[in-house]
Amino acid sequence: MNNVKWITSGALPSMLPKHYGNINGSIYFRKSFNIKENVQSASLSICALGLGEYRINGMPVSDEVLCTPFTKYDARVIYKKYEISHLLKTGENAIGVHVGNGFYNNNMSTWNDIMASWKDKPKLYAVIKIIYVSGEYDIVKTDTTWKCIKGSAVYNHMRQGEHCDARLRQYGYDNIGFDDSNWDDAVIANEPGGLMETTDMPPVRVIRTLKPISVKNDIYDFGENISGWARIRVKGESGQEIKIIYDENLEKFRQIRGNTTCFAFAQREQMPLCNEDIFVCSGIYEEFRPTFCYHGFRYVKIENAPENFEIIAEVVHTDLKCIGSFESSSDMLNKIHEASVRATLSNFVWHPTDCPHREQLPWTNDAQLSSEQVLMNFDAKDAYQKWMNDFKDAQRPNGQLPGIIPSAGWGYNWGHGPGFGCAVIIIPWNTYINTGSADIIRSVWTNMVRYMEYIERMSDDYVVDFGLGDWMPVNKPACDRAVIDTAYFYSDCVKMARMATVIGEDADYWQNKSECIKRAWRSQFLGNKSLERFQTFYACAIYNELLEDDEVPVFSQKLAELVKQADYHIDCGIFGTKFIFSALSDNGYADVVYKMVTNPTYPSYAYWINNGQTTLCESWDMLESCNHHMYSEVDHWLYRHIGGIRYTDDGIVIKPSVLDDVEYVKVEHKGITVIRNRNKLHVLTPVELQIVFADESISVKPGEYQFDMTRSGGAL
Repeated sequence: MNNVKWITSGALPSMLPKHYGNINGSIYFRKSFNIKENVQSASLSICALGLGEYRINGMPVSDEVLCTPFTKYDARVIYKKYEISHLLKTGENAIGVHVGNGFYNNNMSTWNDIMASWKDKPKLYAVIKIIYVSGEYDIVKTDTTWKCIKGSAVYNHMRQGEHCDARLRQYGYDNIGFDDSNWDDAVIANEPGGLMETTDMPPVRVIRTLKPISVKNDIYDFGENISGWARIRVKGESGQEIKIIYDENLEKFRQIRGNTTCFAFAQREQMPLCNEDIFVCSGIYEEFRPTFCYHGFRYVKIENAPENFEIIAEVVHTDLKCIGSFESSSDMLNKIHEASVRATLSNFVWHPTDCPHREQLPWTNDAQLSSEQVLMNFDAKDAYQKWMNDFKDAQRPNGQLPGIIPSAGWGYNWGHGPGFGCAVIIIPWNTYINTGSADIIRSVWTNMVRYMEYIERMSDDYVVDFGLGDWMPVNKPACDRAVIDTAYFYSDCVKMARMATVIGEDADYWQNKSECIKRAWRSQFLGNKSLERFQTFYACAIYNELLEDDEVPVFSQKLAELVKQADYHIDCGIFGTKFIFSALSDNGYADVVYKMVTNPTYPSYAYWINNGQTTLCESWDMLESCNHHMYSEVDHWLYRHIGGIRYTDDGIVIKPSVLDDVEYVKVEHKGITVIRNRNKLHVLTPVELQIVFADESISVKPGEYQFDMTRSGGAL
């Protein structure tokens, strides 16, 4: 692949600083080429920056959308390789590529996007290798013999939306016989700068479609909060402009909130679009869906639609393979599980994001908090490996990590902290525990070490206190930030010791350091009366194993009392919410957690569901984003405690909690099925594991087992 050119359109303005506030429209590229004999195999290696749509001889190369993945483009660029022999024929062939901006060419000042070190015109890199039956081969690659012209997506922005003028569409440009005599020759573009590599992670696809469940005042309700877009079929007058406005909620009088969902409020007046698409008709029957962006929404408002108009919603996210399921006799728990899964998927477009409608940013804290339930529900190993590579690119030489990764330079000195950067440690560890593969650990081990060294330098006698603390607490003030930061420092050290043992590094070093941090935490915070009103304080101490054995019952009882005193309401931020489920359930208070989760009044998960939410929210009062996954530890709790499938350092343990109000539970995960029907336990397993009930632990081999959980030695 040497001497392959990156190409662009010479008609686009140069990316001088004075032009940084603008972004380019899309570009059509095409190239005709000949195949002289029977083809044995053919491949296309291609990368469009920022995003591309690839077609050969009038057919899509694949069913993938939103190609290419977001990376730190001047460090790493991901290309895809496709087998294309089935698309080719002897004689003339043609390839057509439509290229847009993506995150590569972004005009927002928020998060430093406008000054990203890689920001430049849209561009294309492609190599077609054709191997003939005779053993000869031909190469077709991007160079100045390719043709290009202005694309139909005259404005396209990942967060804001797409303005498509169908009068500029080049129908048939991806097929033979197309007249490109008025097209320009492509010009050589600046290379993005990053090393080029492929990825094994699943692509982004259109996963399913939704029909509207109702329409009123030109507002279509698709019944659930999703990531994706509206797909319309219309026949309007040439030049007729249709506006598609997306939102996840409706204000009173059922008026769309579209303009409030862009995060960069200060820039709103300068933004052509804000969670909106515009389609300009050409006068024929035609379809439109955005090519270079996606949206988060449940509702779509259509303005200026012609009489001939149809609409569906297409659900778009990374095509993660589902490996788990949960169902129970509790309709509320089932809905909470569904909301957790939906929030996870709609926030996984190439990488874990915080929300699909506003930021679309890979916040590290959200992702580490969510990773255990993700791994219970989905095969995410390859997706996490891609993201950990982004951590390598984002890490500064001193070990520092930003709060969002990839980053255009934002988040190193605000928007981070030990509960954020620890994703580089927690996600590889959780992936290893869940899959048995240490590949990710080995790939980022040196990055983990550098990050831990950075955290230690930021500490004062092992007490850490910087960054964002227990974000989005129910009540202010939040629990002391240093309580959580230092706890993460300790638990990260413990994981480092365990991972060192796995990959043959020095575990004693990290074990000894963890003991120093534990002593510092206990000295600094135990006995501090000002902390005793915080649920997060007790949950943090228990969850992170900062207590002696005889202290755990005291702390768990006190934590349960605080929840009861709050009328079975949670009173934590994001980190306390992560800790509290296991802190209580592991110590005999699963019933307290259940009442907290299903409490119908604010703040609770059931409060969200009862108020019509189909995904998890960013804030308990639902005034912020209503599609976040940072509170999804509840779904891990459903698998781990209610269903009983627990991953431990020593293997898989089945230990369901019995709740009087939940008579029936069925969980499945990677071939393991656990069914609890009142006190009867049915386990089907393809692997060896431990089954724990009635204070007994039974080792079982692959097979099917039934027990009465109320009696010792309760095999049926």
